[in-house]
Amino acid sequence: MGFREEYEQIVEGLKQAIGAENVVDYKIPRERRIFVTVKKEAVVQAVKYLAEEQDFWHCSTITGLEAKDCFEVIYHLARDHAISLSLRVCLDKEKPEVPTITDIIPGATLYEREVHDLVGIKFIGHPNLKRLILPDNWPDHIHPLRKEWTIERIREELRKAEVIP
Repeated sequence: MGFREEYEQIVEGLKQAIGAENVVDYKIPRERRIFVTVKKEAVVQAVKYLAEEQDFWHCSTITGLEAKDCFEVIYHLARDHAISLSLRVCLDKEKPEVPTITDIIPGATLYEREVHDLVGIKFIGHPNLKRLILPDNWPDHIHPLRKEWTIERIREELRKAEVIP
């Protein structure tokens, strides 16, 4: 069996586990890489399936970013350091929230805290979303990786909040 057939089986298993309607899109661009987009309501079930049934236990990082019409969270999962699967979910810009995966993959805790700090995505059920990257006195409404924030605007807000002189 070639890699493409093996990877297609992983995606088909995921579709069966979470419902095909919850897999929005997937791509297998080359060996060792799989990209899957799932609906927000299925992300925890998808991570659970991938970890428990497909051995994607290693979360190398979590990316949070602001796309054109949504916020994205991308979970970068690996199996035996041989296959990397990026699991993507789009979140509403007005309420960027997604359930935590820390009860499935405890190592995701710091990545979720980082994304919360810098992008402002709330991980519902996270055991401790306290600051990780930004200083403790950083204003809660400023998420520096959001497109609305420029360096100049951040400086202005930090001066108003008396964080910097």
